Amino acid sequence: MKIDWASLGSVFGVSLVVTVGLVALFTLGIAGLSRRERATAQGGSATLAVTGAYVCFAACAAAVAYGISLIVA
Repeated sequence: MKIDWASLGSVFGVSLVVTVGLVALFTLGIAGLSRRERATAQGGSATLAVTGAYVCFAACAAAVAYGISLIVA
């Protein structure tokens, strides 16, 4: 049995980048929702932050759905 180390490294690199990207995207969503909480406590509104947070969460859900579809197909 021969291991193709280049392919293994490529898969590792792509999975690492995608994982870090998804975690960063989810973190931005959480940060947007926390800005809404701060703005509400101060009597304002953070419409742009909330919209950005929902976009981040939708992108995370789309990436997860795409990954599941790759596994199932």
